Amino acid sequence: MNLTGLHLLLTYQCNYECDHCFVWGSPAQQGVMTLAQVRDVYRQAQELGTVEMVYLEGGEPFLYYPIMVRAAREAFELGLQVGIVTNDYWATTVEDAVEWLRPLAGVVDDLSISTDLFHYDEVSSAQARNALAAAEQLGIASGTLTCEVPVGIAGYPAQAAGEPVESDAIMFKGRAAVKLVEGVARRPWREFDECPHERLGDPGRVHVDCYGHLHLCQGLTMGSLFERSLVELVTAYEPAAHPIVGPLLTGGPAALVERYSLPHEEAYVDACHLCYEMRRALRERFPEHLGPAQMYGESS
Repeated sequence: MNLTGLHLLLTYQCNYECDHCFVWGSPAQQGVMTLAQVRDVYRQAQELGTVEMVYLEGGEPFLYYPIMVRAAREAFELGLQVGIVTNDYWATTVEDAVEWLRPLAGVVDDLSISTDLFHYDEVSSAQARNALAAAEQLGIASGTLTCEVPVGIAGYPAQAAGEPVESDAIMFKGRAAVKLVEGVARRPWREFDECPHERLGDPGRVHVDCYGHLHLCQGLTMGSLFERSLVELVTAYEPAAHPIVGPLLTGGPAALVERYSLPHEEAYVDACHLCYEMRRALRERFPEHLGPAQMYGESS
């Protein structure tokens, strides 16, 4: 396992509550990573010796701005590349956005800005445009993350003429598996015989949250960073022996249905949708590998 990237879920809290959110981010979410925890993660990353890039994410990391800035600076001082993912709520004007970003100039290698019809009433929001302009002024490399609204989903405006069309498809896991599947075309469950998004056999990057969960995919973990060291977890990782990863590698989400004889519907929107629902059904059986609770829309 050649782990080169660590994505820190600095908080599960968010000022928005988007229907497509993988981690069920919302103002009511619990869980914030302390600076001491951030430093512990960095220490373990240094001990592992292969980590090159750190991303600070959420929820919304700018909600804990001083901790986020310090975390970015300390990663930079350790020689790590630094990225941040944000919904850019703070970029109310270009001038203000410059002040928000100024402490990160020369530190952050990538500022990823989420903007789409799940966040705002236009694909390219005013906040996103302000953040991009400010980043350009400060010499911070930046770009946008946009999810398209699938055909069949009601309640969202049509994309306006002239707006950017480059976007990524939604992955129907987390809140999207509950809020957005109605009306979307489905396929027979047996067709989902591989994981199309994650390299579960040899992941190059994982997410770590404030509880220490090391996520191979949101809600699918390989252990706790606060119970066993990163070196130990990486060294001991045996994908085929993992009760969830093993079936996914041999036959995708459909293999979870078959391995554990799980009740299921005849069709699902995508592989993530089937995988998420089967994992949710298996949580009581494998709580050490499927959590935390809030990743499955339950109380933390």
